[in-house]
Amino acid sequence: MSEGALRASDLGPALARWEPVIGLEVHAQLLTRSKMFCGCRADYAGLPPNTNTCPTCLGLPGALPVANAEAIRQTVRTGCALQSRIPLHSKFDRKNYFYPDLPKGYQISQYDLPLCVGGWLEFEVAGVERAARITRVHLEEDAGKLFHGGEIHHGGSSLVDLNRAGVPLMEIVGEPDLRTPQEARAYLVALRQLLLYLGVNDGNMEEGSLRCDANISLRPRGDDGLGVRTEVKNLNSFRILQRALEQEVLRQAARLEAQLPLRQETRGWSEAEGTTVAQRSKEAADDYRYFPDPDLPPLTLSPAWVETVRAEVPELPRARALRLRQAHGLSHEEARGLTERPREADYFERVVGAGAPAAVAAAWQLNELAGLCQRTHRSLEASGLTPEQLARLLVLVDCREVSGATAKELLAEAFGSGADPAELVEARGLRQVSDEAALTVHVEAAIEAQPKAAQDYRAGNDRALAALVGQVMGATRGRGDARVVSRLLRERLPRDPPS
Repeated sequence: MSEGALRASDLGPALARWEPVIGLEVHAQLLTRSKMFCGCRADYAGLPPNTNTCPTCLGLPGALPVANAEAIRQTVRTGCALQSRIPLHSKFDRKNYFYPDLPKGYQISQYDLPLCVGGWLEFEVAGVERAARITRVHLEEDAGKLFHGGEIHHGGSSLVDLNRAGVPLMEIVGEPDLRTPQEARAYLVALRQLLLYLGVNDGNMEEGSLRCDANISLRPRGDDGLGVRTEVKNLNSFRILQRALEQEVLRQAARLEAQLPLRQETRGWSEAEGTTVAQRSKEAADDYRYFPDPDLPPLTLSPAWVETVRAEVPELPRARALRLRQAHGLSHEEARGLTERPREADYFERVVGAGAPAAVAAAWQLNELAGLCQRTHRSLEASGLTPEQLARLLVLVDCREVSGATAKELLAEAFGSGADPAELVEARGLRQVSDEAALTVHVEAAIEAQPKAAQDYRAGNDRALAALVGQVMGATRGRGDARVVSRLLRERLPRDPPS
């Protein structure tokens, strides 16, 4: 049952009295072509329900599993990026439990001999550098997906689709090193970014290819003990993770202060009620009756193979952000924004490599391009605008051969159409006029056409200058260099001496 959403305004006082102890278990579907133990497609999006199945992933008698080598490689690559120890000996185990989306009645997972042991993840929260330890990274198979008739906790029926059953699922178990819901969110953001850079997961939380379980307990401030732990299951967005943990802080604090008992239990998030909801008592490892899977041989990795996989780890986001700052003089915020996703960082480096000044390229990509992507719901890849095309336009802007306003209009026109904005400049004769002799003719004509504005400016009214600049820009069809026009007007309209 739900205990009802508690007031967010009470979070600060609760955190002043109680310290949360939080650890996350993150489940990431791996980007392989086939499932973990059979040849069915791992990419099941758009397929009719229960059509992406075979005797192995359905758990039919006599079907035997075969481990997916690429899934093992991707898991070890992740462990290398997290500074984990990679044991040379590992195995698969059967985790026994009964649920409608688990056709075999057990899940093939890893228990005491995972592929990756230990490690840490660095992240930033509110401008402060933090690190949290990793317990283990292990490999298992995903379950099917349940569809509930209405809100999950109140629906009258459920349907199961087993297309997802058997997809390679990597679980990254973190130590309880996180101390606030905000820290937990920042940790998950950084981990998702790392997986994107490694190319092992698509980061799509809404569709369930990346999801999170959060373990949380409270202890009095200054205490180093551990309280009764609650696990909140299947959190599929950063916002929901933070909200669920905030509600758990409030719920647990209220019960502790009222001297009411807390149970070690599994809870879920109810979006409709804005709080967590009890689901079942929390299982212990013994409840799952783990034992080695008799159908799968133990895994033995060679040291040379592990080093080959370690060498595949690309430049990671934090290192890349630091390099961009040092190489191009970018601010911390600019470098962090440009390296949020690997493809966006690649795009920026290609723009700079094609000749655009780094500061100009960063500003335009983070502002104009990001705004266009958001408004049109397109990615940079789907925009049709190549880094080389953007670079040519930005060179024209930097050399003041095209005004910023004109460049923004052309960029919006080219975005998604495949047009080259620099070619549009030439085809439409939009190069900016910076020649002082040519602009002087228009400046003098503007002063003659608007004598009152000229007189007002001489008398000290700065706003009057805008009307004169506008007159010149209109006469040049927007091609005049506004800075040069403003300077020429000021030179010809000296201010009246103060009376």
